[in-house]
Amino acid sequence: MKTYLSDFFQEFSYPQEARAAFAQAYDSILSDSGLKSGFETLLQRYQDDKQMDYGQAFKDMAEISSGAGIHEYTGNFLLLVCYSRTLREYYRQAGIAEEIWHTSMCDLKWKLGECKCVYGIWGTFVPGWYDGFFDMTRFGFRKLQFEIRRFRYHYEKNGVILNPETPVLNTHIPRTGERLDPESLRESYELGAAFFRERFQVDPVVFVCNSWLLYPRNKEVLSPDSNLYAFLSAYDILKSEEYDDYSEVWRLFDVNYDGNVDHLPQDTSLRRAYADWIRKGVKTGDAYGVSVWNG
Repeated sequence: MKTYLSDFFQEFSYPQEARAAFAQAYDSILSDSGLKSGFETLLQRYQDDKQMDYGQAFKDMAEISSGAGIHEYTGNFLLLVCYSRTLREYYRQAGIAEEIWHTSMCDLKWKLGECKCVYGIWGTFVPGWYDGFFDMTRFGFRKLQFEIRRFRYHYEKNGVILNPETPVLNTHIPRTGERLDPESLRESYELGAAFFRERFQVDPVVFVCNSWLLYPRNKEVLSPDSNLYAFLSAYDILKSEEYDDYSEVWRLFDVNYDGNVDHLPQDTSLRRAYADWIRKGVKTGDAYGVSVWNG
């Protein structure tokens, strides 16, 4: 497994500091026979059943991490990278392209960056997010990720009629650090639509998204020519809500809000606009939207 870890970090171009942190964490676990046995049991559990109880797995991993003297977030991440080896084999058995596995596993590095920025730790603080990738219900395509969900409303557009429980594709926008350029988004939607239509018989293909990015008031501070404005505009907003506080703004600022606006990075126009909103007491929020795919 140690060779696999090294190869994985090399394949995805992880920072050297992160590689060293995970190598040390792995060695700490293996240095204790009891911890090593417990860790191997967790790996075997996933090999036996990809529909396993992931919540329990991370609880068990937290105990192993504590015993090894490593941070829980680091242990979370180490376990997921080890699981990626088995997931790769699951993809092969299912006849799913290696490229989709690779794009899906890029999410680990993106979440690693979030954890390092927000908490200063190499790891992940949202292990519960990953069950969809590892039970093979969520897949990545270029800049976006999709999974099947049931629609919430009655909706009709362009001859497509949706009712509650109609299968739709839930859209996630990972923090890739890259621009949401129209060409990449078009390819993401196109690849996702083809994949889910062929493998899961989703037809018609309809995308939904629930995100702070879709919050309608974002248009007040976005240029109409911006990529984010175009992304937001592609969805018909069916529901929006305001947050009670600013605890969710870490998604934009990569730091937790401590009550002092000046502590928030303001190096982009959107960050500056949100910081100004916070100063004025303007509420932020999120929204749920739908977009019918027309190819």
